[in-house]
Amino acid sequence: MGLGALLGWMGSFLLAPIGLRGAAGPWLLAALIPVGVAFDVRLGRVRLPSIRRQVNEDWLRRYRGWVYGVGFGAQLGLGFATVVSLSAVYLTFAAAFLSAGPLAGALVGGAFGMARGATLLTVAGVHRMDQLVRVDATLRRWDRPAGVAAVAAEVILLATLVLAAIR
Repeated sequence: MGLGALLGWMGSFLLAPIGLRGAAGPWLLAALIPVGVAFDVRLGRVRLPSIRRQVNEDWLRRYRGWVYGVGFGAQLGLGFATVVSLSAVYLTFAAAFLSAGPLAGALVGGAFGMARGATLLTVAGVHRMDQLVRVDATLRRWDRPAGVAAVAAEVILLATLVLAAIR
């Protein structure tokens, strides 16, 4: 939410002087979505630019649970401090920036954070390692269908933006 607000605030200052504030934002986002989809479907075998780093698992044994939780949550919450597997993460931050306002950017960032945080519900009832292993196996099975759903959502968003803009 905070990063979204910051990006929206930055967009309000950087886009206005070049005349890209307001109605241009949805068009710019609509132009970025096909680029993101091309990365997601690996068109031309291009890979999404991302760092190849995950949250440090050594922290689990080295620090207290709350320290690990805060560090883990902060890195995952940023969205791009660990491996980014779908362009929707970058598109979200582009949308916050293109919203050109801190409140709108915060709403975009907040929606992203709620969706990202909802993944914690998958482990809400986990108390033992064998349960965690089963949840991990289930999530791995859902990786591809979730990617397909994300690309479909990007295409639906593109169609919605274009239809809203031409009306």
